[in-house]
Amino acid sequence: MSAEEAGLILGGIGLFLLGMMLMTDGLKAAAGPLLGNVLASSTQTRLRGLASGLFVTMLVQSSSAVTIAAIGFVNAGLLTFGQSLWVIFGSNLGSTMTGWLVALIGFKLKVEAAALPLIGIGMCLHISGPNARRGALGQALAGFGLLFLGIAFLQQAFSDAGQFFDLGAWSGHGLRSIVGFVLAGLLLTVLMQSSAASMAVALTLAEAGALPLPEAAAAVIGSNVGTTATALIAAIGATPDAKRAASAHILFNVLTGIVAFVLLPVLIQAVALLGDAFDLGPSPAVSLALFHTIFNLLGVALMWPLGDRLAVFLKRRFRTREEEISRPRFLDRNVASVPSLAADALRRELVRVGGMAVGGVRARLGALTGAPGRPDESAALPALARAAADFVTRVHRGSMSADTAQFLAELLRVQRYYETCHEIAPDIATGHATVAALGDSPLRHDILGLTAFAETLLVRLDPENEAFAPPDEAQAEEFEARYQHLKTALLTAGACGEIDIPAMESLTRSFSTLRRVIDQAAKAARLLAAPRGGATPATAG
Repeated sequence: MSAEEAGLILGGIGLFLLGMMLMTDGLKAAAGPLLGNVLASSTQTRLRGLASGLFVTMLVQSSSAVTIAAIGFVNAGLLTFGQSLWVIFGSNLGSTMTGWLVALIGFKLKVEAAALPLIGIGMCLHISGPNARRGALGQALAGFGLLFLGIAFLQQAFSDAGQFFDLGAWSGHGLRSIVGFVLAGLLLTVLMQSSAASMAVALTLAEAGALPLPEAAAAVIGSNVGTTATALIAAIGATPDAKRAASAHILFNVLTGIVAFVLLPVLIQAVALLGDAFDLGPSPAVSLALFHTIFNLLGVALMWPLGDRLAVFLKRRFRTREEEISRPRFLDRNVASVPSLAADALRRELVRVGGMAVGGVRARLGALTGAPGRPDESAALPALARAAADFVTRVHRGSMSADTAQFLAELLRVQRYYETCHEIAPDIATGHATVAALGDSPLRHDILGLTAFAETLLVRLDPENEAFAPPDEAQAEEFEARYQHLKTALLTAGACGEIDIPAMESLTRSFSTLRRVIDQAAKAARLLAAPRGGATPATAG
């Protein structure tokens, strides 16, 4: 191979990649919020999710962008992970559109007549309105032209492929040739980080007659599997949802590639029959694009009965610490059939809930005074509380004794007390800026004194603490006296102008919330510490 021929190949691939990048970025910018709107509103069923992934990928010519958007919606709670799977599978199917563009337009386009004018017109539009939609469309148009300019260079380079590529020596050796071209397609995709570019190379070689259709199809299978390398790289250090999505993408492409490899002769025959049926002509590039679409459709068909199981499997993998914490440790559906055991299991789980709730309050109290950061796992509390509520609904009440029924009712009240603590705890930290600005004033000393006493109470109110105990009457009275003293001091400081009114109100809100939280945690502690079924209405609050 001469230096000129090597330069043509490298330049053609580079122009193709540059064109794809410009076209994708331009289409995404021109589409604006459409991508998000379609994915958010059209994924209620697996069929609609598949269609939306297909449509948006065809529109923006980027399956990666669609996958990332789907992950974002899962993280925001707008999509379930199960729904996002079908968007990802649809985006894989939509990515076959690039092959059709190259096969139906790229090889029939005269560069001088169409590609170069597209670049010129596109750049004029982009320059005239770089921040407007026409600028984005102009960028996409210029990218479209560059893409086909790259294909033209590849055609020129491969027109005499037989003279500098001894592909004939590689092909015609049965299974060894097929495996070799699968590996070649995979390697090419990994090196260029673009399945579209390696697909373009395979299409160009097939159209030039340098590569028989079975071997070219094998290279396409390899390029499809090679896209998983990008997903593997992207999943390193990513969020659990991103890792699950990347795993789904990898499993889809690898499984589809294996099945396509096994059924390659059958699929080649199917391509020939469909080509004749739809009068697609003898073009090898068109046959290859059709093959690419058929085996991706086959992948969707394979995933259809496996989708739900795959979603469950992947959700059990790559858990965040929050997800691990939010998993119940003591609630089991088998235990739910025995009410007395169920109540004991629920109590043990609520001890964990209480520990999270009190820990979250202590973290907010530290934020108020500027104390060193405390561990806060309370973000997992809502999910754990929901699991506890679902468990209670499964408890068989038919043979429940009166004592067990009363105990279960008390535990539900405990859960509600801790949920209230979690819900209002963020308000404790609202006055942190004012506390920091008080300096070494007497008011700050009063604040630190009350928060230190509250911290002592919260340690005792943590049901996971060995010293767990509800506050006695003397402790409750002392806290109330300190609170009332500080409240008076805050009102006086606000009236005298020592602090401004908004600062006074924020601090008043912080300590009013703290007072309520301690009251709720104390009520929960009294119920948890009471003998089973022994809490009275007075002590239960």
